[in-house]
Amino acid sequence: MPIKESELILNPDGSIYHLNLRPEHISNDIIFVGDQDRVDQITQHFDSIEFTTQKREFKTTTGFYKGKRLSVQSTGIGPDNIDIVLNELDALVNIDFKTREIKEDHTALNILRIGTSGSLQANIPVDSFLLSSHAIDLNGMLQAYQIDEIAHQEIENAFIKQTNWSPKKAAPLVISNSKELAQKIISDDIFTGITATAGGFYGPQGRVLRLALQDANLNSKIDSFNFEGNRITNLEMETSAIYGLSKLLGHKAVSMNAIIANRANGTFSKKPAQVVADLIVYTLDKIVE
Repeated sequence: MPIKESELILNPDGSIYHLNLRPEHISNDIIFVGDQDRVDQITQHFDSIEFTTQKREFKTTTGFYKGKRLSVQSTGIGPDNIDIVLNELDALVNIDFKTREIKEDHTALNILRIGTSGSLQANIPVDSFLLSSHAIDLNGMLQAYQIDEIAHQEIENAFIKQTNWSPKKAAPLVISNSKELAQKIISDDIFTGITATAGGFYGPQGRVLRLALQDANLNSKIDSFNFEGNRITNLEMETSAIYGLSKLLGHKAVSMNAIIANRANGTFSKKPAQVVADLIVYTLDKIVE
């Protein structure tokens, strides 16, 4: 049955509504960044540029790096934006825009996030790289979907118990990365751990300006969480949404983080831009290996 126009919204030129893309505009290998300005920071390394467009904070550039066709997609900030980006990218490859029907043959995308983050653990220093083995969703966006098949209930239950998680908040959800894609990206120099994904920058991440927090001790509880040796290593706003929607839609995803701060040690990188630049080159080269 065709998908209704109110559900699959297309622009007059046939492109998907928010991203302003048609199916031929993207590669099956896509790098996610938050900041649209970072798209050019990555594509400056490309051999050639095939296509570029931008609508609002969503900038997409497709080109070639060492002979491999890649797309770079800016997502903006937060899980709500990831909901838009991943659903629309999936539609580009798995829905026929002419018939508005789901294609019989599924296409899996390879999605690699390059972002910045702060470490919660003393042994993960600034200027290092971290690959998110899992993400724990603290914001509730994924609860809009049928998520039982992607959940890790043992870890979730342990987190709820250890943090005395408020029942008024969305239930935490733990999602793993794509093991296949992670094996392609990992090396001996890369740290791994669970990434916590909050729904905001201030209160949801324990920052206080003028508003009191529901749980003033939540950050320390997150820092000390331990499940069979698995610890939460960093806190940000996108990874759980990327992992969750990718799993549900049948795509592969991995999140790479440039660690520019360490909250446990109270340190901040003296060269944050260089750390990000180094992670970009590292990830690009791993993709084409």
